[in-house]
Amino acid sequence: MKNVFVSFFLLLFVLISPNSVIHAQTGKSPSEFFGFEPGSDGNLFDYDQMIAYFRQLDEASPRVMMKEIGKSSMGKEMYMLFISSPENLAKLDRYKEINRKLALDWKMKDSERDSLVSEGKVFMLATLSMHSNEVGPTQSAPQIVYTYANTTDPEMLKSLDNVVFMVVPNHNPDGMKMVVDNYRKYKGTPYEGASLPGVYHKYVGHDNNRDFVTLTQQDNRVIAAIYNQDWFPQVMVEKHQMGSTGVRYFVPPMSDPIAENVDEGIWNWSWVFGSAMAKDLTSAGCAGVAQHYLFDDYWPGSTATAEWKNMVGMLTEAASVNGATPLYIEKNELRLSGKGLSENKKSINMPLPWNGGWWRLSDIVRYEIQSTWSLLRTASANRLQLLQFRNDMCRKEVQKGKTLAPSYFVVPLQQHDQGELVALVNLLHEHGVSVSRLKEDLVWNNKMMHSGDIIIPLAQPFRSFIKEVMETQTFPVRHYTPGGEAIKPYDITSWSLPLNKGLQSYEIPVVVPEIDSKLEAVPVPFTLLDKFTDHENGYWVFSSTNNESYKAAFKSIALGFSVKRTTADLTNKGKIIPAGSFIVPAAKGKSISILQDSLTISPEWFPENPDSSAVVVKMPRIALIESWFSDMDAGWTRYIFDQYHIPFTVIRPGDLAKKTFELNFDVVVFPDEDKTVLMEGKTKAGENFYPANYPPEFTKGMGKDGFQKILKFISGGGTVLSWGNSTALFDGMMSIKISETESEDFRFPFTNVSEKLQKSGLSCPSSLLRVKLLPGHPLTLGMQPEAGILTTADQVFQTSLPSFEMDRRVIASYPEENVLLSGYCLKEELLGNYAAMVWLRKGKGNLVVYGFSPQFRGSVPGIYKLLFNGLLLK
Repeated sequence: MKNVFVSFFLLLFVLISPNSVIHAQTGKSPSEFFGFEPGSDGNLFDYDQMIAYFRQLDEASPRVMMKEIGKSSMGKEMYMLFISSPENLAKLDRYKEINRKLALDWKMKDSERDSLVSEGKVFMLATLSMHSNEVGPTQSAPQIVYTYANTTDPEMLKSLDNVVFMVVPNHNPDGMKMVVDNYRKYKGTPYEGASLPGVYHKYVGHDNNRDFVTLTQQDNRVIAAIYNQDWFPQVMVEKHQMGSTGVRYFVPPMSDPIAENVDEGIWNWSWVFGSAMAKDLTSAGCAGVAQHYLFDDYWPGSTATAEWKNMVGMLTEAASVNGATPLYIEKNELRLSGKGLSENKKSINMPLPWNGGWWRLSDIVRYEIQSTWSLLRTASANRLQLLQFRNDMCRKEVQKGKTLAPSYFVVPLQQHDQGELVALVNLLHEHGVSVSRLKEDLVWNNKMMHSGDIIIPLAQPFRSFIKEVMETQTFPVRHYTPGGEAIKPYDITSWSLPLNKGLQSYEIPVVVPEIDSKLEAVPVPFTLLDKFTDHENGYWVFSSTNNESYKAAFKSIALGFSVKRTTADLTNKGKIIPAGSFIVPAAKGKSISILQDSLTISPEWFPENPDSSAVVVKMPRIALIESWFSDMDAGWTRYIFDQYHIPFTVIRPGDLAKKTFELNFDVVVFPDEDKTVLMEGKTKAGENFYPANYPPEFTKGMGKDGFQKILKFISGGGTVLSWGNSTALFDGMMSIKISETESEDFRFPFTNVSEKLQKSGLSCPSSLLRVKLLPGHPLTLGMQPEAGILTTADQVFQTSLPSFEMDRRVIASYPEENVLLSGYCLKEELLGNYAAMVWLRKGKGNLVVYGFSPQFRGSVPGIYKLLFNGLLLK
C-alpha cells in the first residue's frame, strides 16, 4: 500500500508539468498538514480541516488569498480562494472593475474596450463537490492549490500571470461534514463506504443544482452572487462525480439537446476547453475520458446558469468510488451509452477506453489535477480572446434585444397573487437583471398598460437568461436518426417563472420608444407593502389569493394571535377579498407590525368584524414521513414548511408502528417516495428488489402494522396528504383490522391509470401541464380556476363509485385539449378528463392524493395553496 501512495504522488507532480519543481516550500504540504495524502485509500479530511489548511496557505503564500463569501444553509462560513501571481492579487479590485465593465457595459468605445482587454486577466471560477458524496474534487483542491503556491514551472507561472483562478473548495459545507462524518463512522466496519442516510444538506441534498433558477437555498445564493453581482468571471466550471460503472471522466462538449437561447459562441468555447481537457488527460494516460456523454445542457441547472450569463460554462464528472474506499470493476460490469461509447471501444468520443480494474479516490484526484491544469492553460493561452468575447457577448445580447423579438416582457402590477410578483422582481434582480416599471398609463397596440406594471427590457447583457426563464419552454426535440428515437431530456423540461408562480405576463415583439420614455428603475428590494399603522381595535384581513397570507396566518398563530378564516367573500373599498382569507384582530398590546418581515403586500383593515361566521384556525399537528433513502422531496417539503412557519415532526417509516397518531397528530404527510421504500425499506425496479447502500438500522419500512395505524388514523378522523409515488400506498385493496378475528376490506375509490396511458404513447418528462380546479372546495380556496402543475404524469387518477363510509371529489382534472403549458408531452390528449388530484373520505377522515408534488423543488408557488389548504382541511 505504501508503494501505491508513493507512486501516485510522484506521478502527480509529473502530470502537472514535466518541469514542475517545488523549491523553498511555502506553507505546509497537504500530507504534512493532514497526516495523510489526500486521495489515499480510507482517508478524507473534513470541511474545517480543509479551511484551516487553506488559511495557513493564505498566510504563507503571496499567490493565495482566501475570502469569506457568505454562510451556508446551516450557518457555516463559505470561502473562495484566489490563486494567481502576487501582482495580480494586489490589483484584484481593479480587475474586478474591469470584469464588470466588460460584462455589462455595451456602450463603451472600442478604444476603451481594447485597453481593458489588454490590461485584464481571465477569471476562472471552479465550484467543487456541490453534491457532497462526490468527494473527489474537494479532496483534490489542497494539492492543486499547494502546487500553484510553490511551483517554479515557467508555463504554470505564465498561467498565474494571465489567469485569476477562483475556487470555491466546497459548495456545500454542511453536506461535506455529514458525508465525511458518516464515512469515518463506518470506516473499518462491514458498512465502510455506506451512503449517508438522509440528505446531505439542510434540506435538498442532491437537488441543490436544481435550484439555480429559483435560488431558494442559501449556499446557492452565495455562489450565484459571485457571477451575477460581484466578480463576473469569464469562465466557470462545476466539478462533479457520477456513477461508478460508466466512463471514467466526462468533459465538454455536452450532449444534445442544448439551450437554444444560449449563443453559439458559448458552445464553441466549451469545445475549445473540453477538447483541450480530453487531449491533456489522455496524453497523461488518463483512460476513459469521454465527450458528448449523458449530460445535456438544455435545463439551466447543470452549470449554474453560467452560459445564460455570457460565461463559458462547463461541467466535469468523474466516476465515483465509495467515499475513499476503492472499487474493483470487472470489464463486463461497465455500462456506457451514447454515440460510439456503448461498446467501450476506441471512438472519437473516447479515444482511450478504460477496461476495468481498481478505481480509487487517488485516480479521481489525479484526473482532477490534470483537468484543472488543462483548464488554466487554455484560459491563459486565450486571455485576450476570452476577455474580448465577454464584451462581444454583452454587446451582441443587447443588440439582439433591440432587433429580435421579444423586446420586452410585461408583468402587470395587478395579479392574483401580488406577493409572487414582488418575489419575481427581487429574484430577477438577484440574477443581475435590470427591471423597470411604467411611470404612467399608456396604450400600445390597443392594449392598456398601467402605471406600476413591471417591464423587463430584453436589450441588456443577460438577455438569454431573461428569455429563458420568462418565456414558455418548447423542448428542442432531437433524434439519433431522422425520424428515429428522440433523445430524452436529462431532467425537467419547463422552468417558466411566470407560469410557475401563477402570474400573468406577455411579450411585446418590437422596441417601443414611448414605453422606453415612461420607464423607471424598480427600487431594490422591491415591495408593495405600506407601512403598518397599528390599531387597538378592528381587524386585519389577509387575502387567501396570496401565499404570504398563509405565512402571516401561521406566524400569527405561533405568536399567540387569534386567527379566523372567512367563509364568504368580503368587500373593502370596492375590492373583493375571497372566501378563505384570514382575519387577525387588532388588540391593545399586540402589535401586528411584528409580521412585517413576512410581508411584501399590505393586508386590508376593517374597523368592524367583517365576517361573524368566520371559523377559528388552529395549527394542525403535522407528521412528515421522511425516509432515510435520500428523500429530497421530503427535504423540499421541510424547506417550505420552515419558510411558512409551519411546525412539523419528522417520522421515519420504520418508526410508524410505534406511534399513536390519533393522539399526537392531526395531519400525516407522505411526500414523493416509493411504496416499497416506505413499506419494506427496499428499492424496487420492475419486479426486482435491490439492496440499499445503508446500514440495516436505516432500511426499515413501516410494515403492515405501521400501515394499519395510518388507515385507522384516516378512518378515525385524521387527514393524510400523499403525492407522487407514495400515492401507491392507497391504491388497491385495503384491509383494516377491527379485532383479532374481524377485518374490513375496502378500496379507496380511485386508481392510477398512468401505465395504461403510457402504453398508448403518453410521455411527459417533468413538464408543466394545465389542470382545471374544482371551485368552492376547501382545498382550492384562494386558487384561480386553472393552474399549472409540474409533473411526469406517472400518477394519473380515475375515480370510481365509493362504497360504505366513503366519498370522493376530483379536485384537479386535465382538460380535453391544450394540456401542455410548457415543456414536452407526447399524446397529451390522452390525459383529457382524468384526475390529477382527488379528495377522498373514509369514515371520519380525509385522504388527499396529488399526482404531482405541490411544492416541486420549491419552484411552483402558484400551487402551494393546494398544499396549505390540505394541511388546514377538517
